[in-house]
Amino acid sequence: MTPLPNISIHWFRRDLRLQDNHGLYRALKDQGNVLPVFIFDQKILGRLEDPYDRRVDHIHRTLIALKAELEEHGSTLLVVHGDPVQVWQQLCERYTIKAVTTNQDHEQYGQLRDAAVEELLREKGIPLHAFKDHSIFERSEILKDDGAPYTVFTPYSRKWKASFTPEMARAFPSASHLNGLWQCAPLPLPSLEQFGFLTTDVQVPPLELKQNVLKNYAETRNIPAIPGTSRMSVHLRFGTISPRALVREALSTSEVYLNELIWREFFMQVLYHFPWVEHRAFKPAYDQIQWRNNEIEFAAWCEGRTGYPLVDAGMRELEATGLMHNRVRMVTASFLTKHLLIDWRWGEAWFAAKLLDYELSSNNGNWQWAAGSGCDAVPWFRIFNPTLQMQRFDPRLRYVKRWVPELETANYAQPIIVHRSARERAIRTYKAGLAQNVTR
Repeated sequence: MTPLPNISIHWFRRDLRLQDNHGLYRALKDQGNVLPVFIFDQKILGRLEDPYDRRVDHIHRTLIALKAELEEHGSTLLVVHGDPVQVWQQLCERYTIKAVTTNQDHEQYGQLRDAAVEELLREKGIPLHAFKDHSIFERSEILKDDGAPYTVFTPYSRKWKASFTPEMARAFPSASHLNGLWQCAPLPLPSLEQFGFLTTDVQVPPLELKQNVLKNYAETRNIPAIPGTSRMSVHLRFGTISPRALVREALSTSEVYLNELIWREFFMQVLYHFPWVEHRAFKPAYDQIQWRNNEIEFAAWCEGRTGYPLVDAGMRELEATGLMHNRVRMVTASFLTKHLLIDWRWGEAWFAAKLLDYELSSNNGNWQWAAGSGCDAVPWFRIFNPTLQMQRFDPRLRYVKRWVPELETANYAQPIIVHRSARERAIRTYKAGLAQNVTR
């Protein structure tokens, strides 16, 4: 009987890069003979309804490039589609595996998946080593003095900055240890069609963080008509850039941008400590609000036909590109939850289906922020006026007219609600819903 190849494995997930990759570095340096593996999780893909999902296509394209890079170093990338536990069972039958490395997942599904895989591997005498790579601090590393998790951003941010040391943002030299890869013949990479998806028009912002953008970030980040944001959200989401690299840049150029990176970690630890926020309001009283949930109005919001130009521009940008400017995300979310009184979960689900940079913790945290129901959320009585927001942040209508070319013509939709009336109705509804909780 031919002996099974004796290898270690690095399990790629949201860390699709060879540079500054913590788990990969540990595999290459501590284990050696590393075969990189990526699993298209059929449980995750099975929840995606659109065969033209840009994210799946983007991952596939990224894997093609990653595989080519690995093959330049005499190795390859094994890409498999299936249930992760079953895939690992098959890998154990195919190889003699001395160890597995990966990078931590803070989401509940990922933790349950990893626990199941770890149990399978433990039964076979194979250690699974998981490392921190998606953030500077994770899980319970930033806590109040009494050991409780933070639920307000500002004190969390202060503790984050007080706990941070420059070594925490130092790059892991994984790309310098690629001689630790398993030397083998290339392996085939399945096509998108083989697991039920099709090629899309996906376009990802370049992997280039411009210094001048960060230097002017505080002044330009709210203006949707110009490239005034880092445009790194997709790369952070899929790990084609290290968060350490972005923190290093932010430390030297923009505290405002650093705060945005800290917000991301704040929402990560909220989801970790309060996993039920995925389906319920963080503040239980807000589950008593009587949402209108008008399906016709929801469709108008989704399709960018509300008659409010900034809202419509944002929703059309999302549909066309899979992205939306952050300021506009806040305006569109406020409009849905306050003007239309549609449950934030409807909007969150729509963004989850459409956003190329979708990240559960940030999406959930920001939607609950907009609805008033989340951690450190905007007060329930604060309601963005989308017209004033447009006048302030897109006064020349450069952004709006790009996505709503029929603006100022008879073909443009009439407003589906009057702002003043919507504001008054929202305040009445929120007040009544929150009062119910007080009298219970």
